[in-house]
Amino acid sequence: MSSSAETPLHAVDLIRKKRDSETLTAREIEFLVTGAATGSIPSDQLAAWLMAAWLRGLALDEVRALTLAMRDSGEKFNPHSLGKVAVDKHSTGGVGDKTSFLIAPLAAACGVAVPMISGRALGHTGGTLDKLESIPGFRTALSLSEFESVLRTCGASIVSQTPKLVPADRVLYALRDRTATVENPGLICASILSKKLAAGLDALVLDVKTGSGAFLRKYEDAEFLAALMVATAEAAGTRTVALLTDMNQPLGYTAGNWIEIAECIALLRGERPAASEDLRELSLILAGWMIYLGGQAPSAEAGYQSAERALAGGSALTAFLKMVKAQGGDLSVFNDLKASHKPAATTVLAAWESGYVAEMDTTVIGWAVQRTGAGREKAGESVDPHAGIEFHAKRGARIEKGQPLATFYGTSETHLAEAEALLRSAIHISKESPSAGPPLVSRIITQEIAREYLA
Repeated sequence: MSSSAETPLHAVDLIRKKRDSETLTAREIEFLVTGAATGSIPSDQLAAWLMAAWLRGLALDEVRALTLAMRDSGEKFNPHSLGKVAVDKHSTGGVGDKTSFLIAPLAAACGVAVPMISGRALGHTGGTLDKLESIPGFRTALSLSEFESVLRTCGASIVSQTPKLVPADRVLYALRDRTATVENPGLICASILSKKLAAGLDALVLDVKTGSGAFLRKYEDAEFLAALMVATAEAAGTRTVALLTDMNQPLGYTAGNWIEIAECIALLRGERPAASEDLRELSLILAGWMIYLGGQAPSAEAGYQSAERALAGGSALTAFLKMVKAQGGDLSVFNDLKASHKPAATTVLAAWESGYVAEMDTTVIGWAVQRTGAGREKAGESVDPHAGIEFHAKRGARIEKGQPLATFYGTSETHLAEAEALLRSAIHISKESPSAGPPLVSRIITQEIAREYLA
């Protein structure tokens, strides 16, 4: 008589088991993940299991098993030969969210290794890789050996997922996108963490967005996801903290591709435009946690101070330029940021009445950015490196009728007309000054808090 560990598994049995609200074992989940990575389980059966998981939910043990099985479904990167603590940051996605271009060089300048594996724009949120590729020549598709070489030289490297890194996630995510099973905290957690843990991280800082432009708009949903990711990553041996941050308006004053890089370069050069202050502050907070978890500061507050010194002293700018050059980027485009911006079409949206910028539907704003040509509607589409929107007023600002609210940069006049209509519908102008919005960082979830929250 064979043991249960040797009993053959069948996908249809596991679909039925999850459909009936039962908990799958680690071995059963590993079977499904292997089937996704190798193609041995048909996509219709994988899709059926995903729908069952979406409807019935995943237990904590299932989420952990799914995360680890996906992490181990392909190649893994080992950064420990670098002789530094490896720390990364992940954001759940937002509009104008460009902190990666600041925190990676900030943490690297303070002695932390930052192996950052990032994604592309899809839906209403922008993509880190698309923004970097607006720098002529910049290569994001590096082999693991090239990735290690850049990290050794520069301390930070931002790259795309290799074909052999977490192949199961590539299959399962594509199915989730096509079967309306994306918005499940367990599936989101496993997808995000499997890629981050495959990079061999010692520590991870999570930026979980909340508000009108967040992937999860409800605060309690974002809070649960943050706690789930912290607990799951910690169980896998990676020190992790999550910050719940505001996404009720674009971060900084640009949303697009090149224009976001240009805003970050200005900050790295020591400039402090008022409209970039939220971006600067959040980047320093996130970098402070990375530096602390990376063992280069006794606390997150001390890490913040180290990051601020690296910003003021220019070492973060040096680290960023060094990374760009190592990955093939043309540094001459930074000589004149405005001259390097070459949109095909430009238009300005003026305020249609006087008052205060009271509310912003940031998801709709994200779609407006996408319509300029800066984003994509489906995977594989090209993006316009020079498209995007520059905002001239933030929430709470007093504006007069006819005053510029935003400048649009696009692929064509047609693109801009649709983007302008969307942005106009997304901004509410009020006669009364709005109440103060939520804080930039509303909560910090550590391992202890996550354990309590999920108990």
